[in-house]
Amino acid sequence: MNAGWRMTTDIFARDFAIEATRPNANEIAQLREILKPGTSVYITSVATAAADETITAAAALRKAGLEPVIHIAARRFASADMLQGVLARLTGEAGVRQLLVIGGDVDAAGPFVDALAVIQKCDLRKAGIEGIGIGAYPEGHPRIPSGRLEASLDEKIASATAQGLQVNIVSQFSFSGEHILVWLTELRSSGIKNPVGIGLAGPTSVPALIRYARRCGVTASLRGLMSGTAAGLVGNLGPDRIIDLLASSPRELGDTHLHYFSFGGVIQTARYARDMAKAGVEQKAAAHS
Repeated sequence: MNAGWRMTTDIFARDFAIEATRPNANEIAQLREILKPGTSVYITSVATAAADETITAAAALRKAGLEPVIHIAARRFASADMLQGVLARLTGEAGVRQLLVIGGDVDAAGPFVDALAVIQKCDLRKAGIEGIGIGAYPEGHPRIPSGRLEASLDEKIASATAQGLQVNIVSQFSFSGEHILVWLTELRSSGIKNPVGIGLAGPTSVPALIRYARRCGVTASLRGLMSGTAAGLVGNLGPDRIIDLLASSPRELGDTHLHYFSFGGVIQTARYARDMAKAGVEQKAAAHS
């Protein structure tokens, strides 16, 4: 890999968000030391996690100078009042301003059958929410036809924008830079200009990645991973080559940043993302000196 390509990669990696599953106080303290202030840390939706646990973690992230972004899984809320109560506590006790609104791969426990229902039926702005993320799937969804995925994305963006919410897109992770590039190109060609968090799996063992890929329905690039052809893209060193491919693409990707899924652990992922970003800052400074 030549030096110019490496510089482009590292500069591309400067902006990122990471996901954390049930971060504890010790992990949040470490994240405070690793990440720059204001970095978005997404708290994933876990069925066994009580609202108190999520709110406590969000408040600790805010106190640590980081930006908590909470997954709201629509189908897990038994009532509109339940959701409004959680939102009131998130905004009031933890200063949460951003959500990632997803359907949640379970049967609906209440009135919200999908993410769009939350956006349409809840006054998120009134609750203190300023912006939302919505999910997208570069390799498709195992249970939703591609045409419905596209229409749903348009509907969510239109509904949220009409309410004055800032809207960004967060993609499911993929092991294929080629799949990501094709999907992003089609997204931009369709007229969608919203910021996109490009989903990547942080540094993780290949067996663990295979387990998560099967669970999340990432099938197209999983076949390459299982055959061994993609082992160099992931593994314990992180998704360097995928980032290389994205950074060196001549195609216009628009407003994008990296969105790391921390399957190998949030601290390991945070350190990896920080090191990639740090290299980009240093090389940009060197280029202008």
